[in-house]
Amino acid sequence: MSELSHYEKTGYLHDDFKIFHLKDTSMRPIDFHYHDFHKILIFRKGNISYNVEGRTYDLIPGDIVFVPAGTVHRPVLHSSEIYERIIIYISRHYLDACHDSDDLSLCLKEAHQKKSHVLRIPALKTTQIARIIHDLEQSLDSREYANELYHKLLFLELMVQLNRAALSNRIEYLSTTASNHKMIHVIDYLNAHLTDDITIDFLAEHFYLSRYHLMHAFKEETGYTIGNYLTTKRLLLARDQIAQGESITTACYACGFHNYSTFSRAYRKHFGCSPREQRN
Repeated sequence: MSELSHYEKTGYLHDDFKIFHLKDTSMRPIDFHYHDFHKILIFRKGNISYNVEGRTYDLIPGDIVFVPAGTVHRPVLHSSEIYERIIIYISRHYLDACHDSDDLSLCLKEAHQKKSHVLRIPALKTTQIARIIHDLEQSLDSREYANELYHKLLFLELMVQLNRAALSNRIEYLSTTASNHKMIHVIDYLNAHLTDDITIDFLAEHFYLSRYHLMHAFKEETGYTIGNYLTTKRLLLARDQIAQGESITTACYACGFHNYSTFSRAYRKHFGCSPREQRN
């Protein structure tokens, strides 16, 4: 298996958004993965922790997990107890198209900026958010008049309320629990310096770690090798820049690649098409 294929993109979204209410009694361990779309998880029941970009959170019912597109994550199940959750997949382009002066993706951006991906809302069951989620579930299979439009209105209302909750002074993003804080610093550094020329030796010296310990601990916390992590993140960044109108060659070099042929091959291997084909 090649290095690039080791880190898996899972799921495909062909709609503006999709909502699932899932219950699992027995699951195989889930590998680290990412999506090309945003994901919001409302945790209902189970004994799990959630790892997002090296940060681990112990969830309690009602917790809301924000996973922006391209973010590495996985749930870790600690028992055979039923794992129940509501999952919402959201197209990046749809969310961008739905706001004017107010950005509906703000809660996802706040999660990234505050380096915490879990919002814990006290007494969730009594909040407006819980009511909207219930109505969304009820509308999934409804055949009532204008249900598709009503479904979209409920989704937009949910996003408004989630953003209001995220901006509230009374509600905070959850701190991590059992995490390797040294690796969190490494991950944060890589994400802040994606376009820099970074080597294992430099990172080991910068963070006062041996090469072996750095590579082993990073793989354990993220499921990636450092090289694979950097390549994946750089490709996602390049894809976004190209989609925003940047030239392919400029995006290649601006995102940390030193050779266009290497970039083009990696891009095709990762996304299944060349940069030019994706643009067209």
